[in-house]
Amino acid sequence: MKIAIVEDDINMRKSLEIALKEYDEYEVVAFKNAIDAMKKLDSTFEVIITDITMPRMNGLEFIKEIHFPCSIIIITGNATLNTAIEAIRFENVKDFLTKPFEVEDLIAVLERVKKVREKKEAYEKRFVTKDRRVGMPDTRKIKVERRKQGSDRRKKFYGTSEKLEKIKSTLSKAAKTDASIMLLGESGVGKELFARYVHEESPRYAGPFIAINMAAIPENLLESELFGYEKGAFTDATSQKIGHFESAHKGTLFLDEIGEMPMSLQAKLLRVIQEREIVRVGGTKPVKIDVRIVSATNANILEKIKNKEFREDLYYRLNTIPVKIAPLRERKEEVIDIATEYLYRTCRQYNMPYKTLSDEAKALLLEYDWPGNVRELKSVIERAVILSEGDQIVPDDLGLDIRLQIQ
Repeated sequence: MKIAIVEDDINMRKSLEIALKEYDEYEVVAFKNAIDAMKKLDSTFEVIITDITMPRMNGLEFIKEIHFPCSIIIITGNATLNTAIEAIRFENVKDFLTKPFEVEDLIAVLERVKKVREKKEAYEKRFVTKDRRVGMPDTRKIKVERRKQGSDRRKKFYGTSEKLEKIKSTLSKAAKTDASIMLLGESGVGKELFARYVHEESPRYAGPFIAINMAAIPENLLESELFGYEKGAFTDATSQKIGHFESAHKGTLFLDEIGEMPMSLQAKLLRVIQEREIVRVGGTKPVKIDVRIVSATNANILEKIKNKEFREDLYYRLNTIPVKIAPLRERKEEVIDIATEYLYRTCRQYNMPYKTLSDEAKALLLEYDWPGNVRELKSVIERAVILSEGDQIVPDDLGLDIRLQIQ
């Protein structure tokens, strides 16, 4: 397993490097800061161990720039709830260790990461057929799943609560129109799920639903992803590319983390909304579009407007109907139902015997405040299924003890 250590403290960096190199199965490369690491990291690295507090680029900024699949382990001497929440929002962050920690604790985390990776790889290989590339899922299985989903396209929420029903009622009313909706709420509450609900409750339900995360795409590529480009628009543009706006024609375009959209593109987006047409990069001919926009953010947009980081006129165009999505800690009636659904799905995904939650595990799930919301709950359940030994999930399998300490 190829591991990168990104740590500015020379004593910690050298200690970890020496300790891990004692294990033959680990290939270790150490970097003194995130800037140096970005120059050398590639998809051959399976695990990245990174500090949070570093000069020039901190750990969270560094994680945002990693665009290849890998498992990230965060180590920090300044663990706070806010830091934990920020870290949890990244799906590739697998664990969070507070300094000082024993090397054995890190090895245990690495072994868990390895075990999860091996089980996922084994799962992928089960669906390989002779005429398909290794790792590609059997399309027949996918078609069966899609038919199953299509027969009940509105059944998307696995639990219910008074707050959830109020949110759904508001969105259902708004969906009947083409008014722009802005979903507000913490990271991990499932804003894309609510955006899909709007689409499926709207007259556009038979059209495409296209989702794009503004924070996940480098700024220099975002314009071409949104609006497409013409052949010859730049060096690598060997053919015409249709952007997300055109792909969403007659349907819904979900712009997630809209607060991260660069100022340089905000004026262009405003014009698209006003004129209902786009111009591909490198092109001159306008293309008419018919798209309903749903946006989402967990940022303080009003603060960004005050700091000249977000256009006020664009905000009011996107915010015709603002809807606040309550965090999971305020909808705890849903926790066990959601956990049970993810438990079932994970067992089915990895072809494992079905497991259940013990009463003690359920109590712990209800006690925890879920700063990472539904995304964190899903991650906790997946890990518990993979690492548990028996047919029942017990508190130790959930790994919530460290998370509770941070709170």
